[in-house]
Amino acid sequence: MENTFNFNNELSGKIALVTGGTKGTGKAIAERLEAAGATVIITARNPPEQPNAKQHFIAADLTKASGTEKVVNEVLEQFGKLDILVNNLGGSETKSGGYSVLNDKDWLHSLENNLLAPVRLDRGFLPQMVEQKSGVIVHIASIQGKLPLYDSTLPYAAAKAGLINYSKGLSNEVAPKGVRVLTVSPGWINTSASKAMMERIAESSNTTIEEATKSVMDALGGIPIGRPAQPEEVAELIGFLVSPRANYLTGTEFIIDGGTLPTI
Repeated sequence: MENTFNFNNELSGKIALVTGGTKGTGKAIAERLEAAGATVIITARNPPEQPNAKQHFIAADLTKASGTEKVVNEVLEQFGKLDILVNNLGGSETKSGGYSVLNDKDWLHSLENNLLAPVRLDRGFLPQMVEQKSGVIVHIASIQGKLPLYDSTLPYAAAKAGLINYSKGLSNEVAPKGVRVLTVSPGWINTSASKAMMERIAESSNTTIEEATKSVMDALGGIPIGRPAQPEEVAELIGFLVSPRANYLTGTEFIIDGGTLPTI
């Protein structure tokens, strides 16, 4: 079977949604898909600081069911379909100190943000994808799904582990119906969010940002490649996975961590 791919415009005609697409890794993913010819929709609670006229922005709080419902309805009403869904929204805002400093509110926020938001969006868009017998869903998880940092991000790690498992189960259900489901688990990415996390850890542990960074590096066991990932490097992997070049890939977790995980 022969395939001919247009690498410069391979997503032409595709409608793509990137959650958390206004900054950091999400912004880089949105720009990568746009460069490949896709019509790109981004969503976040607040608009981007530097709006991109080529991208459609939807303001929504995806930690609430009403927020995901708003996004699903607006996308389908304005664009008629969705071909690519990148569930990039996520993060940890919990304080460090282990299990004893965390309450139900901390746990519920992490679960809503990192697990239930993508579950709800998938549920909203999948019927249309199944009907058209095509679509790609990418869940951005984390290596913390396998390597949890109990002192600083335990709820986040647990939610991402759940997302990885859910993603695999969903792929088995919808692959025969023409929809591919994939997981990408990055390690440390050099974003403003990761810098803010170091500041929170430093403040709660009464240390410097440098000491907080070293503590997290030590907990991860180091990064053999010697540095965090850049958002554009993660975006490049996403760009490949949602493209026709990856048509046979589904149900797989792709780890992009500079060699951090100590196992294969």
